[in-house]
Amino acid sequence: MKLYDSVELAARNLREAMLRNSLTTLGIAVGVASLVAMLSLGVGLQRMASRHLKSSGLFNTVVVTSRRDLRAFSREQETSGPAAAESPDLDEAARQKIAAIAGVAEAYPELRFITELRYDDKPHLTMVSGMAFSSGDSDSLEGMQGHFFSSDAAHEVIIQKNFAAELLGRAQPRGPAELKASEVAGPLLGKQLVMRYNERIASSNTQDSASYSVIQREVPLTIVGVTELDPDNMRGAMRARVFLPEKLLESIHPMQAFDNRDATHATSAEPSYSTLIARVSGASKVAEVEDAIKKLGFNTFSILDASKSMQRFFRILDMFLFIFGSLALTVASIGIVNTLVMAVLERRREIGIMKAIGASDQDVRGLFFAEAGAMGLLGGSLGVILGWAIGKIIGIGTNIYLRNQGFPPENFWAVTWWLVVFALGIAFIISLLSGLYPAARAAKLDPVQALRYE
Repeated sequence: MKLYDSVELAARNLREAMLRNSLTTLGIAVGVASLVAMLSLGVGLQRMASRHLKSSGLFNTVVVTSRRDLRAFSREQETSGPAAAESPDLDEAARQKIAAIAGVAEAYPELRFITELRYDDKPHLTMVSGMAFSSGDSDSLEGMQGHFFSSDAAHEVIIQKNFAAELLGRAQPRGPAELKASEVAGPLLGKQLVMRYNERIASSNTQDSASYSVIQREVPLTIVGVTELDPDNMRGAMRARVFLPEKLLESIHPMQAFDNRDATHATSAEPSYSTLIARVSGASKVAEVEDAIKKLGFNTFSILDASKSMQRFFRILDMFLFIFGSLALTVASIGIVNTLVMAVLERRREIGIMKAIGASDQDVRGLFFAEAGAMGLLGGSLGVILGWAIGKIIGIGTNIYLRNQGFPPENFWAVTWWLVVFALGIAFIISLLSGLYPAARAAKLDPVQALRYE
């Protein structure tokens, strides 16, 4: 039997039992829609997470810490470079070496300390952090009210919205009604803050090299911006609320918390750092730069390391979503078997006539496979459309809810081309597998017994 004849005969048979075949096809469509909806949710969530990481401006950032520091990110023994006891200090010389590595655009210390700031003669204790001038081009400052620093050493400050509310004496809202930077920026932009800090100065007495003095100083600052979050911090436990230009902080030499742990650094003319930030010229060079820094004897951490764990999590999530989404498709395959078995019983005489006039067992099997495949492709196509529509409806409804609760809308649903092809392929393959038993049963019919059936 020719392929065209098999397809034409299969289409005629499907039209004759329209209601039953339509319900079976609808079952396949529902199963595919469930599969598409589940997997598109996983893909959308992964894209949303990656999008937020990229917009943070940290994808091309490597955090460098000393192996001598027990607070370092990696607590496992590094396989490259010197051991922890032999590792070098994270000082200005190390900073210059890291800055000279191919692919590193700049390297600067992470200056972060708790100090007092006065506004309207009222003291406020908070965490202060330096911000590189290059951060002005980062998407992490999107939504900031005001403007970025006018220069890399300007006496200006950007404050976080919650600290801005504290300066104004406003109570923090509880629940989903989150405070917005635009609500508190107006009264503060252009106003003055006075930062009081301690400067540690080494003793001039050569006979007592371990002694030092602490001098309290003040520096006036102008509020030029109010931002949503800490745009340049990977460690939420040390989240800053006030940001100054990095060069300004380096020039005033504020006393760091780690200065109290190492007296030798206090007496040294060369500054030592707790953490260095290396900005890489491109995200593709992060892994190469990390390896080079590790060989110098330092520990590193980057968003690339965190994204690997995130990818592993989403792979496991996608596997579970595929399993749950396939349950409905498995039920639909049982419907295909039932429909085709009933077709074998109803068309015994027709099958007997076909075999009596020369149709082979392969022709009969091909006919039933064609019917099963047609239902699979049609149901798969309808299922993809239905799954896409379900995702759109849920996405619109969720974003309406988020807007009503004061949150920005999110796009967490994604139907990709490979997902469409995968869903159609799965529907077609499962349909063919479901047609194995009915097709084999029809092919084994004895034409004499089939003609005698009626």
